[in-house]
Formats: sequence, structure tokens, C-alpha cells
Amino acid sequence: MRHYNIPIFIPHLGCPFNCIFCNQKNIARHEPAPEPSAVPIMVQRALETIPAAAGLEKEVEVAYFGGSFTALDKRLQEHYLWDLQSFLDAGSIDGIRISTRPDFIDHSILRFLLENGVKTIELGVQSLKDEVLESSGRGYTAQTVVNACTMIKEYGFKLGVQLMIGLPGDNYENDMETTIGTVSIAPDMVRIYPVLVIKDTGLEKLYLQGRYTPMGLEEAVSICCEMFLRFQQKGIEVIRMGLHPAEELREEGVVIAGPFHPAFGELVEQEAFKKQARVLLDNYISEKNLYSEVKLYSSYRDLSKMIGQKRTNLSYLNLLDGLPVIKRVQVDEQLRKDELGIGPAGSEEPESKLSRTRFLEIYFQ
Repeated sequence: MRHYNIPIFIPHLGCPFNCIFCNQKNIARHEPAPEPSAVPIMVQRALETIPAAAGLEKEVEVAYFGGSFTALDKRLQEHYLWDLQSFLDAGSIDGIRISTRPDFIDHSILRFLLENGVKTIELGVQSLKDEVLESSGRGYTAQTVVNACTMIKEYGFKLGVQLMIGLPGDNYENDMETTIGTVSIAPDMVRIYPVLVIKDTGLEKLYLQGRYTPMGLEEAVSICCEMFLRFQQKGIEVIRMGLHPAEELREEGVVIAGPFHPAFGELVEQEAFKKQARVLLDNYISEKNLYSEVKLYSSYRDLSKMIGQKRTNLSYLNLLDGLPVIKRVQVDEQLRKDELGIGPAGSEEPESKLSRTRFLEIYFQ
């Protein structure tokens, strides 16, 4: 089934805190929140762009992003939701998605959302380490997150969890503990964002004072990849990695420091394929006792991820001692998504294959 979000940005409406990494004024200046009365027009225009081919299974949600929806004035929440009821009644959309904070979830809020067409709730969790949450000015604890997630699932909503890496007080061990804790919560989906130092934030002040060191791009990709693979192993979909390269982030002087890359998620997936190819090569040597030149295989959609940006994956693997030289990567459409194959350099089909599922079993054993 193909999922479509119709995004409605309500940047930082309702947010009662000024988190250390966030510049509310800059974001709101670029994208002011629409009036509720304007939302149906935006939704109708978006619906006209969604394919309506016969037999196409699709799910369409109107998604209120960017603010803490349940912290809005109740009347404003009602207008944002009620103005969409005609689309729900007609079957034009299947539900509404909101993003909010864990400390603005309770039973009365969830009953209200359920009665008004909300199907998915994404929580800006960021971390499950209390010291990291405190250092970032989030205003709640890890237990608040667990309680909110438990309630959301009890009411039958789909649950999304948004995490950040590189916050003040954060490190690799904390990120892995947050990952394991998130797996225990068992959300339906996860987003992972590396922290950036944005102009006019508390984090910029710490950075300029030498009290905060942002992650480098390589470190951020490495940690995010470990999290991504762990979530994949547990069947939890990672729906985004890295901030969307929006207009305000591309303006000169907005991003002061940090691991910003317009294709961050692609870099993480390339790292995952590099790790998988390394295991495939090791296994092939063990099975075939072959150290000569080889050819790797992938599906067409995975080819660029396997090769890596500027062929970095192949360059890395070919420099490793004790492994055969990879002459090329060839497309084999018999391979499934995230599956790799290998064979002698002169072969035209793989002798051995390694699925992502099997790779994850080996990687985390």
C-alpha cells in the first residue's frame, strides 16, 4: 500500500518551551501557520495531485507537522480537525496525523483526537536519557515518554517517535540506550535527526562559548546507521533520517555547525550496504575459499546505495586486507530490496546471496 501525507505546517504553534536546539522565530518567519479555514483548500489541491489509478491501494493522511498540536488552544485544535471532517466522510482521506510533545498527552486529549479522525500521533521524544532531556530544555523525563506512548497505543493510534542524536550530554552509549528503549516501546515508525547548531539558539551560545561540540558528518552517519539497522531488525520502519533541506536551512548563516547534508538519509543507507557487503564478502571467502576478483549484485533501486557516493563504498571495501577485489556491481532484478549477491568477476548471476534479514541476524548476534 502506498502512503501519502498531505503536510500542513503549523510551525511551533502551541510549543510552550524554547528547546536549546530550536529557533522558533526563524522557522515561523518562513512558513507562518495557515488559518484553519485555508486548510480544506490546501487539502483539495493536494488530493488532485495524488494518482487515482484503478486498483491502486493507497492511504492518505492530512499531517499537521511542525508544532505541538495538543498544546494548541482547544478551540484552534477543534477548527483544524473539524474543517477536515467532510474529507473523512467522503473517504477522500483516511485519517489525520499530528505531531506533539509527550507531556501534552493524557486520556481526555486522546479521546478528543480519536473522536475527530486522528489516526497517527508522532511524538517529539528526542531522547530517553533524563540528563540529555534536561540539558536540552525539553521539560519532561523519559518516564513521561513511556507513559504517553503506552496510552497512545492503548487507544489504537499509530505511534511515531522522533529522535535526535548529538544533543548536549549525548553520546554513542546514550543513543544506543535510547534505541533499545524505543524498541521496547515498539512504535510503528521512527524519525532520526542529527542535531544542527542553528543561528540564534541556546545551542549556538554554547557552541560559541566552547561548551558544545557538534557531531561531525561521519560520526552522525555511523551512529544513525546503527540505530537504523537495529530498528530494521525489530521491524520498526524508519521513515526519515536527517532534516528536510528546507529553504530556511539553506540560507547563508542559518546553520552554524553540525552534520547537515541534503541527502543525509541516503548516506546512512549507503553505510548500511557497506556493512552488509563486508559480511557478504567474508562469508563468500569462507564458503568458496576464493580470494580472486569478484562481482557484486544488487537490485536497480539499491545500486547507488551499494556503490556509495563517489564510489566510496567500493573504494573502502577494496582497500580492506584479506578480501577479494570487487571489479563491479551489476544489477540483478531477481534480487529483492536490500538483498545483495556475489559471484566470480566473470559471472552473469550471483552464486551467493545475503538478504538484509540474514545480515541483521549475523550483525547483531
